[in-house]
Amino acid sequence: MTISMDHFTPDLRGDALAVQDMAACREAIRTGSLSFHAASRLLPAKVRDPSLALYAFCRLADDAVDEGDDKVGAVLQLRDRLDLVYRGRPRDAAADRAFARVVETFEMPRALPEALLEGFAWDAVGRRYDTLSGVLDYSARVAAAVGAMMCVLMRVREADALARACDLGLAMQLTNIARDVGEDALAGRIYLPLDWLAEEGVDVAAFLAAPAPCDGVRRVTRRLLDHADRLYRRSEAGVPKLPLACRPAILAARHVYAGIGGRVRAAGYDSVTQRARTGRGAKLGWLALSVLRAGTMSVGPVPSVLHAGPATEVEFLVQAARGAARKGRSEALLSVLAQLEARDRGLA
Repeated sequence: MTISMDHFTPDLRGDALAVQDMAACREAIRTGSLSFHAASRLLPAKVRDPSLALYAFCRLADDAVDEGDDKVGAVLQLRDRLDLVYRGRPRDAAADRAFARVVETFEMPRALPEALLEGFAWDAVGRRYDTLSGVLDYSARVAAAVGAMMCVLMRVREADALARACDLGLAMQLTNIARDVGEDALAGRIYLPLDWLAEEGVDVAAFLAAPAPCDGVRRVTRRLLDHADRLYRRSEAGVPKLPLACRPAILAARHVYAGIGGRVRAAGYDSVTQRARTGRGAKLGWLALSVLRAGTMSVGPVPSVLHAGPATEVEFLVQAARGAARKGRSEALLSVLAQLEARDRGLA
């Protein structure tokens, strides 16, 4: 694939444009995702820049769907933007051009960003999740897919390493869900497993109408964080399979996000009246810890959990990253996009 430059302004072609695009991506991440920005500073430059381009594209797409008034239109636009990227003619925007360069340079399997697209589409249709497995299905798309793409950027396509990277993505998304219970409820969204809420006697409609940190919601939040902690621990077995220079950044992401979960725990699992935050000092401490741990993780026997199969919900991502995925969009993705197109035309 060769990226067409025909529609770019002549004085912005070539390396100068690439430099400007990367500067825009760095700024988007610096202001939009402090946790990722902090962890990314530990990556070697050859991985850091493409990872920032990847994350900027994903983050801006997420913001458009999550915060915009036209969620349906935002998802359909993202579908079209991905089509252009994979045709080698990205939209005339910094994040799109930078991501197109990543796709070309690293031969990024299309199924991975399209998994992210499917997760955003589920958001746009307001999908809720009856079970933890359903929450993990969603988390696989909006977070574990990014973990798989990060492995591709590190030139790592071994199944065991990919499975553990997806574990980390799942854990981080469960942490995000636990942190944002109140914020999501105010927006009419719920990502906690509905069967867990039912077991606790929580009336979802009443909770969304007047969000409050009742005991049942606290216990469900705790269960979700407990599962995230198990995934964080399992993910660590894959870190030694990554390039040595990349390990501190991945461990930093693990510690920073787990630290957010720790703040939720410290607040008595109340993420309704407050939103857990971590300070600069804590982040610096986790970054230092990650650097120290990265150098010792290859010492000793290989943990048996390294070879555990991928979680059922992320198996398709592992296959895609290894180049074994079926070509073309999945029937599930085509179905949800068709629903959105019908809504966009006022037919549903």
